[in-house]
Amino acid sequence: MTHTNAVRRIERAIDATGLVVAGVAGDQWTHPTPCAEWDAGTLLNHTVGGMRIFAAELNGTDPGAEHESDWLGADPKGAYTEAAEVDSAAWNRPGALGTTVHISLGALPGPMAALIHFTEVCVHGVDLAVATGQQALVDEELCGELLSVMRGMGGFDAYRMPGVFGPEVQPAPGAAPHGRLLAYLGRTVS
Repeated sequence: MTHTNAVRRIERAIDATGLVVAGVAGDQWTHPTPCAEWDAGTLLNHTVGGMRIFAAELNGTDPGAEHESDWLGADPKGAYTEAAEVDSAAWNRPGALGTTVHISLGALPGPMAALIHFTEVCVHGVDLAVATGQQALVDEELCGELLSVMRGMGGFDAYRMPGVFGPEVQPAPGAAPHGRLLAYLGRTVS
């Protein structure tokens, strides 16, 4: 994956998720998500924490907190916007894909870290859209691209360890790309 292509996908995922975040109503932060153990607020907190940690790793700085710390405070939408700016700038830094990124999965070469980050932001954006009834905002083309990449990886079952992705489930008949993506990752979406 070229630097331009990897960063373009991450930026598209950040932008698509940003549209969803902007549309979340104040009473929707406690809605359940396709990630069974997380409500919408917890899912966004996880996503923002990941963005902050990836950006810190790429910039060689300390993120200042753990992944599941409170990254949202009293302003979830503002926290996402700030994290998105920092994250995008970090991925656009010259040499970003040449960086070794250290996350909970271990030390990852830049291109693999970019793919994992793209997956995280894209999928959790879709999770949030489903949880808050905003599926019309999902970037279906981007979901289709991610699904194609995952299917083309071969041996994807190694990523289905507990807590990451579940076993593939059957998507609903005629499911949109986001529904097929979530089903591939083991999420049941009605």
